[in-house]
Amino acid sequence: MVTRLTHLFLRTLREDPADAEVTSHRLLVRAGYIRRQAPGIFAWLPLGLRVKARLETVIREEMAAAGAQEVHFPALMPREPYEATGRWEEYGDGIFRLQDRKGADYLLAPTHEEAFTLLVKDLYSSYKDLPLTLFQIQDKYRDEARPRAGLLRGREFTMKDAYSFDASDAGLDASYMAQRDAYERIFQRLGLEYVIVQADAGAMGGSRSEEFLHPTAVGEDTFVRSAGGYAANVEAYTTEIPAPVAFDPDARPVVFDSPNTPTIDTLVAHANAVLDGEFTAADTLKNVVLALTHLDGTRELVIVGVPGDREVDDKRAEVAFAPAAVEAATPEDFERHPLLVKGYIGPWSPEGAVLGEESATGIRYLLDPRVAEGTSWITGANIDQKHVHSLVAGRDFDADGFVEVAGVREGDPAPDGSGPVTLARGMEIGHVFQLGRKYAEALGLKVLDENGKLVTVTMGSYGIGVTRILAVIAELNNDARGLIWPAAVAPFDVHVVATGKDPVAYEVAEQLSAQLEAAGLDVVYDDRPKVSPGVKFGDAELVGVPQLVIAGRGAADGQVELWDRRTGDREVVTVAEAVARLGAR
Repeated sequence: MVTRLTHLFLRTLREDPADAEVTSHRLLVRAGYIRRQAPGIFAWLPLGLRVKARLETVIREEMAAAGAQEVHFPALMPREPYEATGRWEEYGDGIFRLQDRKGADYLLAPTHEEAFTLLVKDLYSSYKDLPLTLFQIQDKYRDEARPRAGLLRGREFTMKDAYSFDASDAGLDASYMAQRDAYERIFQRLGLEYVIVQADAGAMGGSRSEEFLHPTAVGEDTFVRSAGGYAANVEAYTTEIPAPVAFDPDARPVVFDSPNTPTIDTLVAHANAVLDGEFTAADTLKNVVLALTHLDGTRELVIVGVPGDREVDDKRAEVAFAPAAVEAATPEDFERHPLLVKGYIGPWSPEGAVLGEESATGIRYLLDPRVAEGTSWITGANIDQKHVHSLVAGRDFDADGFVEVAGVREGDPAPDGSGPVTLARGMEIGHVFQLGRKYAEALGLKVLDENGKLVTVTMGSYGIGVTRILAVIAELNNDARGLIWPAAVAPFDVHVVATGKDPVAYEVAEQLSAQLEAAGLDVVYDDRPKVSPGVKFGDAELVGVPQLVIAGRGAADGQVELWDRRTGDREVVTVAEAVARLGAR
């Protein structure tokens, strides 16, 4: 049935919403696709649901082609399965928890690994039932601290999540590649550029983890790639560890006065003046105090030593110390630890700290991997207004471990030896994991193998952000006047507009709409009377259906105008030719 604008629930806006930060947010609200309900939460209006449904159709077709079967779970899930896997606590404040009238705990599911695992456990018991891949398209909920950018980072969002079940690691490899290949086909059909990067598994767990990132300036992820083919999210980048450096075992570090030098810049300037050197920030060891809040609520301070020309990257720190929450130490933290001399902290003290014993401050001390054995540093002496030079790693100080928290820079070497890396911004549009046996072991999912022995099933998890992809497509396909949807996901195939006061134009537009629908096209018809052509054209451009047909002055002569919003081309043709051309697309 032809959709008429006089009946469609649609009101376009001439002004941008006040809270819109990015183009997709601005245009989707103005064009009547979504409507804000609360921060990070949106209602879906008829146009938005049509685009979303078309996008989901592409996903469903490729999931079916990859052998996956669709199911659907409730968003409201009980506490017990998530507690069994440890994620009830691991998610911390990132999920919505609630209780029913009897006091039982529930959550609004951020993902459904537990539910899928228990479903298969309930119904399958033999290796003959496997391999199996199930998927759903369903709303998820995460209590984002700072929801932003409309659909790009919300608290309620639609996601396709699939899960594979295999009796062997070789089977998991095959299932993983089938889903990975399906993702490539999906994004190619949607016309989305993507880069596949190594990623951190986070709270999902598992071994192999890859993200599909769409390169975009509004992306929240930073990734690195080399000309030789290496690509990784910055959280997953691993530092190339330098070879050990020879050192004089009998030499000793030297403490020197360094008044008013609490920063790296002031320290370097002072050291060059008093030590008659040519030092840079890279010769200094910066010691950053971080506070970790563990799942049991305990607070722990750690000191991280990084080269002075590097900053601690917050996202890398979050990954390195997960599931603990990470923040900079507060003034109160320093007050509780009198051995911390702010601005002059170091891993060694002239008053103690023998190699292999407790750190000079009594606090767990971790090092950046670049601080190789034998390297010499200028750093704090744990005495106010004093630093130390010629402090050698492995001779004068050691660490409780190494940690990857320093920021990644342009030109850093790719860990696979494929050359220097460049940095880019991207938006995550898909993520694939090899979960392994983490969830199956926690929830007891086992099957009998060909020898009648119980074996633990191995799993994969595969997610696509449906509503996020919709926003990314809107970001990519627009001009100064409005949206311009790709044909694959446009809410309608053709937008017919009747203009002027001559009833013949409306009669021709009516007949044309019916003929286009009979040709198998989805048609929206602007049949609004007493609305000016300028308003109709403005709405058509804002809504973004890529093909427009205008019935106006030439309608009495059997002519209409074809308008391709993607190219801007406009051409007068006969009604029959318009139907033939559009029906053949």
